[in-house]
Amino acid sequence: MKTVIENYDVVVVGAGHAGCEAALAAARLGLSTIMFTVSVNSIALMPCNPNIGGSSKGHLVKEVDALGGEMGKNIDKTFIQSKMLNCSKGPAVHSLRAQADKQAYSNEMRRTLENTENLVIRQGEVTKLLTENGKIKGVVTYSGAIYNCKAVVLCTGTYLKARCIYGDISNETGPDGLQAANYLTDCLKELGIEMFRFKTGTPARIAGNSIDYSKMEEQFGDKRVVPFSFSTDPEEVQIPQQSCWLTYTNEKTHEIIRNNLERSPLYSGMIEGTGPRYCPSIEDKVVRFADKNRHQVFIEPEGLYTNEMYIGGMSSSLPEDVQYEMYRSVPGLENARIVKNAYAIEYDCINPRQLYPTLEFKNIKGLFSAGQFNGSSGYEEAAAQGLIAGINAAMEIKGEEQLILDRSEAYIGVLIDDLVTKENHEPYRMMTSRAEYRLLLRQDNADLRLRKKGYQVGLVDEETYQKVLEKEQRIDEEIHRIEHVNIGATEKVQKLLESYGSTPLKSGTTLAELIRRPELSYEAVEPIDEDRPDIPWDVKEQVDINVKYDGYIRRQLKQVEQFKKLEAKKIPEDLNYEEVGSLRIEARQKLEMYRPVSIGQASRISGVSPADISVLLVYMEQYGKRRGKE
Repeated sequence: MKTVIENYDVVVVGAGHAGCEAALAAARLGLSTIMFTVSVNSIALMPCNPNIGGSSKGHLVKEVDALGGEMGKNIDKTFIQSKMLNCSKGPAVHSLRAQADKQAYSNEMRRTLENTENLVIRQGEVTKLLTENGKIKGVVTYSGAIYNCKAVVLCTGTYLKARCIYGDISNETGPDGLQAANYLTDCLKELGIEMFRFKTGTPARIAGNSIDYSKMEEQFGDKRVVPFSFSTDPEEVQIPQQSCWLTYTNEKTHEIIRNNLERSPLYSGMIEGTGPRYCPSIEDKVVRFADKNRHQVFIEPEGLYTNEMYIGGMSSSLPEDVQYEMYRSVPGLENARIVKNAYAIEYDCINPRQLYPTLEFKNIKGLFSAGQFNGSSGYEEAAAQGLIAGINAAMEIKGEEQLILDRSEAYIGVLIDDLVTKENHEPYRMMTSRAEYRLLLRQDNADLRLRKKGYQVGLVDEETYQKVLEKEQRIDEEIHRIEHVNIGATEKVQKLLESYGSTPLKSGTTLAELIRRPELSYEAVEPIDEDRPDIPWDVKEQVDINVKYDGYIRRQLKQVEQFKKLEAKKIPEDLNYEEVGSLRIEARQKLEMYRPVSIGQASRISGVSPADISVLLVYMEQYGKRRGKE
């Protein structure tokens, strides 16, 4: 007989990066929360790459931190190498990336969860959701125990009906040999939820003492480490760092792969799921980029506790014997001993267009979802969604306004909008090119953009919020000051300009105008800025960027104004698109399928043209007048 064990406000299913953020957010907002996991040893597990951040992903981690999430704080405590990527380019694409000690990362996150008030961790598999009149009521575990709740957040990652494959070997397990969750999918289908089958993969892990590093290029971390969390003291992260290594595949490697393609489950038809386009296996790379005679291979330590090395760039599902031959053809890996085989993993996930931008299911009130279950890829994308889903589950229970970030406010807004609006037939990966307003959405100003929202929600405390307001004020005051500091063509000024290869002054100018020169910066002009106040490094950084890119920033702000107007035009929930005359059939079908919440969201749906939007705007105006008369 099934028994009601306990009652909770929020049930979180899964303890990966999405589940951790969702559970912490709900609990910190005062909701009694229980987080289920198939194994407590899988909390915040990194089954693939041993790093956090990277191009565009670093932005997501910074935004999670600014809103009151945990990922940034956790990696600051457990990283073993840190590097700012894309420094040769503009600040819009600078992205922080840190190698993690995987075990330490997991342990530290578990410690945080276990010491969070209102939060319970429970090992057990959720097999069924309980609903009543289209609203979530609770969950049932494999043992038959019932846990009543007001909201559920599904963060199942790659565990649903998971299957790990290499060659002709197929194991019905989750990542790293952990138990798969085999029963929840059937319940979801019964509830009318559309499911997809996706695939991802991971490379082999190789014993570090079997690698010849002398044949590789050593990769060092930054001399001055920038923390992920805005709350971390920069001095605390200036630690000794571990090296990574770079080597390359070669024609011999590619020949081995080509000769064994028929044995790859990717090409034999054994794998059914759709894989990530932007993180392909080495087999995919060799086939798709046949003109390239080599590919980068990054050798990355899994942590300080082990000599296991992650072979980045060589994800594969080839048979075991081929893996040995393939890896040992790479310079430095000639005597490599494989600790763990490379494998592909298939898993069930949802079509995310079934979600509102709050990450709540449209057809089941109180049911939210986040992470790879939503068809995305990556730890950072998962954490961002988990945070938003956890916040909104709590807000719904409290009867307060839910948090929706739009595309002009955050990379998180771009990520979620893309998931719920666009047709995704493969695992979604965040990229800087997806953000239309990326000059405004830099990682360095995430606190200025999002701390207020975190404070309004209740995840950012008063002291932290006041620090951001103070920082904002100091930036504004310093920008105003340098805009009004006049600089003459003195000998000292001309010598400074000459030292930077900058054109000498013919007449006076302002300090700000000098900073706008490409070869100069706020730091560079310090010798001729006699009244410069003593301000923190992060304030200096913002002053430099805002002054140097002032024209571009103003232009994007104007574009955002137009964008906001369309986002503000809300579409009535009960609007019947069949009644909208002159809409093309495809547009009508897509609008009915997605049920966009605003004109802005409708305009981004594939198959809805500008002409369709014009028709919809006219209809909505008439619709509003009719409703007004009623």
